[in-house]
Amino acid sequence: MKNQLIAKQRKMFRFFFLIVSISAFVSASPMLRAQDSQDILYIGGQPIQRGEESKIIFDIARLPTHTELGLPVYVYRAEKAGPVLLITATIHGDEVNGLEIIRRMMKSKTIRPEKGTVIAVPIVNAYGFLFFSRHLPDGKDLNRSFPGSKRGSLARQIAYLLMEEVLPHADYGIDLHTGGARRHNYPQVRSDFEDPESIVLAAAFSPPLIVASTPIDKTFRKEAAIRKKPILVYEAGETLRLNEMAVQEGIDGILRTMHFLGMIDSAPQPNQSIWIRKRRWIRASEAGFFHSSMQTGSYVTKNQYLGFLSDPYGNFENQIHAPANGYILGINNMPVVHKGDALFHLGQEESYDATEP
Repeated sequence: MKNQLIAKQRKMFRFFFLIVSISAFVSASPMLRAQDSQDILYIGGQPIQRGEESKIIFDIARLPTHTELGLPVYVYRAEKAGPVLLITATIHGDEVNGLEIIRRMMKSKTIRPEKGTVIAVPIVNAYGFLFFSRHLPDGKDLNRSFPGSKRGSLARQIAYLLMEEVLPHADYGIDLHTGGARRHNYPQVRSDFEDPESIVLAAAFSPPLIVASTPIDKTFRKEAAIRKKPILVYEAGETLRLNEMAVQEGIDGILRTMHFLGMIDSAPQPNQSIWIRKRRWIRASEAGFFHSSMQTGSYVTKNQYLGFLSDPYGNFENQIHAPANGYILGINNMPVVHKGDALFHLGQEESYDATEP
């Protein structure tokens, strides 16, 4: 009975917190009231009128073979005024689920708004995409290179282009990612729980999990927030592997967000999102083979068996147990691990205390 009462109180608190946040967002946010008032939108010097669709390719650089690489930007403008939503994918070149989300929406034409404008950048990191890599050729992480510079490293130049040529036109953004380093993430949105705009947009996206996450320095999300451009980060699936649930949840979430912003008239039904305020990594106590018995998204209880670590020669098998109740946000799919490696990402609904792997 006590546990049921606590659960009911938590649900009531989340509902009250969300209503207060929505009220503050609607009354205080200039962006919610902002409309795409320009009859002609100029991106990269190219004019796009209301009701038009356009593809703009920004020159980035060329390979040693003289093969040119560009940054394709797709713009979909409705006849009627409304917000401008920016959707980006493959900032990390090996995270392909986001690209598939945008591709399917383009093919089905659901990316076209009835009001406002959608700007889609399916492949931000063309180098990483071509070479199956998170990073650029110089080893730099594009999502740790913002706001960038006009004459810095290649990563900083791409970041600068995105910040100066594309982001200024947007009111809101959704940045699509997957788990890195062979980690599989259950569909989730990373949201700053201290920012009412971020909270409300996360609720509108309505993924299975909404995870408290303070923006990291030099990321696209952090630099966009400094410029008062709220961006959601959607995380789902694993690098270099398409996942149907990750793709479909991403599509549905984007459509729900567009509906909330008044850009389309209908959208898929929302999930009963679980709000994660605290998360921690369960790490390998020693090196060996990692055997998981769990699936992402599962709810586990304290001391529940999760899997085991073994050595390659049959000398030991050490069981892994959950240190607390919570949800499995992500799992490391690498079979060979070292001491201290992240194995399970455990999320809880209690007080906020995020740690990164």
